[in-house]
This record gives sequence, C-alpha cells and structure tokens, in this order.
Amino acid sequence: MSDKPIEPRDYTLGLKVVDIGDIRVARGETRRPRTTCRHRHMVYDQKERRVWCEDCESEVEAFDALMLIAEQMDGHIKRLQRREREVSESEQFAARMRATKELDRVWRTRNMTPTCPHCVTPLLPEDFANGCTSTSREFARAARQKRKEKGH
Repeated sequence: MSDKPIEPRDYTLGLKVVDIGDIRVARGETRRPRTTCRHRHMVYDQKERRVWCEDCESEVEAFDALMLIAEQMDGHIKRLQRREREVSESEQFAARMRATKELDRVWRTRNMTPTCPHCVTPLLPEDFANGCTSTSREFARAARQKRKEKGH
C-alpha cells in the first residue's frame, strides 16, 4: 500500500488522466472509508494542526469542521433572534395590558375618569361603546415627535 491517499483506477470509459495546460489531474478513488459520523465531539491538536473525532477516531477535514461550527453558530444566532423577537412582542403585549388595566381601574371608580395624556380630554367608557377610531402607530409617534420639536 502506498502513502498516497487516492489510488488511480483504470476506467473503461473516459480518461484516466486529464491534461489542463500544465496541470495533470488523475481520476481515482479514495482509500479512506466513508463514515457517517457527524463528528460532534471534535478534538483539535494545535501542535499537529489537525482535527479528529473523539467518537470514531477518524480525522476530520478542516472544511467539515468549519461547516459544523458554522451550522451550529447559525442555529444559535437564529434561536437568539427568535428569542429577542418573542421578548419584544411580550414587552409590547405587557405594556398594552398595563395600559388597559390602568384605564379599567380608573373607570371602576365611581367619580373619576381617565384623561388623554396629551390634551387632558376626559375619556368615558361610553365614548368607546360603539367602537373607536384608530390611526397608525407610526403616524401617532411621528406627530408626537413633531409636536415635541415645535415645543422646544
């Protein structure tokens, strides 16, 4: 057995050696057995500059090790982004629930009513009995910002 990792084979169809300018490429098959190990327990050796699998004790190609790490990092990043989105939605829902509870608390008192925080107009439950008007949050925030800039 030679030290070459790929043994040239005789092919009945096609070329055995392909000449590309000054480069010769030989067709062959690897002597390394194909494994199904996903190399979850990789060990790297800085002195030998190699990566190997602790489970199957086979050498792991650098590209395969990089791909496995990249896939894991991508999964972690996506999980963190999903978690951040869920937390943001939860915070928005909690703010809306707090506002609703505060309005309800004031309306339950017999002699008080909540007021608009901007124009101090009293808000009565009857005002919302047949539905309410609405506007875009972006528009409302932009209008507030504009009023704030004019005030300063």
